[in-house]
Amino acid sequence: MPNEFDDPASGSRAAPTTSPFYDATPSPDAPASFADLKDKVSEDISSAKDTIKTGADSAVAKVKDVVSEQATFAARQVGGVATALQKVGAELEGSDQAEVGRYAKQIGLSVQGFAKQMEGKDIGEIANMAEEFGRKQPLAFLGIAALAGLTASRFLTASAKRAPFKTANSSSTTFDSNRTGGQDNG
Repeated sequence: MPNEFDDPASGSRAAPTTSPFYDATPSPDAPASFADLKDKVSEDISSAKDTIKTGADSAVAKVKDVVSEQATFAARQVGGVATALQKVGAELEGSDQAEVGRYAKQIGLSVQGFAKQMEGKDIGEIANMAEEFGRKQPLAFLGIAALAGLTASRFLTASAKRAPFKTANSSSTTFDSNRTGGQDNG
C-alpha cells in the first residue's frame, strides 16, 4: 500500500518533508536564550527573597514597637499598683493595724522599684526581672500575685455579660389543654 513517503517510480522511500513550525536543528540563539532565562529566574528569585526579607524585617520592627508599648503600659500599671499599696499601707499605719500597714508600704516600695526597672525593657527582660524579683522579694511577689488575681476576678465579674435568669417554662409545669406536644392546637 503506497503512502506519501514512498516514491512510486523508484520504489524507495522519500525523505519526509519538514514542517515550517518545527526545525530539527537547534537555533544558535538557544543556549543564549536558556542562559538569559536562567539569569532572569535567578534575578526574580533574588528579588523575591529581598522583598520577603524586607517585609519580615518590617513586621519584626512593628511587633517590637507594639511589645515595647505594652511593656511601658505594664510598667505604668505595676507602678499604679505600687502607689495603691503604699496608700493602703499609710492608711493602715494610721489605724490599729500599724504592722500590716508597714508591710503594705514596704511591698509598695518594692513594687515601685520593680516598675521603674521595667521601663524600656523588652518582654524577655521583664520576665527575667519578674523571676528575680520573686526570688528576692517573695512576700511582695505573692502580694502582687494575690492582688492581680483579685483584680482580674473582680474585673471579669464586673464586665461579664449576665443573661437574665429564666425560670422554667410555665407550660411545662401547668397543664394547658390547647397545647400538646409543643404545638398550639387552637
